[in-house]
Amino acid sequence: MVRVIILDFDGTLGDTRANIVLTMQQTLQRRGYPVADEETIASTIGLPLEEGFRLLLGGISDTETAACAATYREVFEINKKLLIPKLFPKVRETLAELNEEGYVLTIASSRSSRSLKGFLYDMEIDGYISYILGADNVSHAKPDPEPVLKTLSDLGIAAEDALVVGDMPVDILMGKRAGALTCGVTYGNSSRDDLLAAGADYVIEDFGSLLPLLP
Repeated sequence: MVRVIILDFDGTLGDTRANIVLTMQQTLQRRGYPVADEETIASTIGLPLEEGFRLLLGGISDTETAACAATYREVFEINKKLLIPKLFPKVRETLAELNEEGYVLTIASSRSSRSLKGFLYDMEIDGYISYILGADNVSHAKPDPEPVLKTLSDLGIAAEDALVVGDMPVDILMGKRAGALTCGVTYGNSSRDDLLAAGADYVIEDFGSLLPLLP
């Protein structure tokens, strides 16, 4: 029986795709690299920044990877005030209902915990989330199961009582490897086929469809 719902943020709760793509493109331009297209950049969403840059740029040094990530964070702070991210449809009301029904709602994201807390506060959903885990809180990011295992350990909840919800295959793989149920969402940055191929137990087309899946 599901007791805890472990949620991704980017592409699952918050529509940040435009911000991420624009910021990544501007970062690549600033650092003197060819600017990747939207689909290529979107395929890295959900990964830690450094890993995303390694995938986009190949064999760059750790020093250059860190420099790219620092530039990205600098530019993102500017862009998020110009291109304000919004919640996807039905997110706020669904979180409110899940919270009222007693489900423990948490976040496991490759975004930093500071950035997550800022977004949750600005979007006025921080009151529904009882546990936040960012990339800076783990040693191994998605698709490694550590974010889910750490969440469950800290909350004292078994894997069979957890549901992981995300928009990318890395979210599904993270949840499956931890022994949790998984649910993919198709309105973010990945397709139904890719989510099912990763092993998703459920796939939904809007966040409100999460409610009928739960007991």
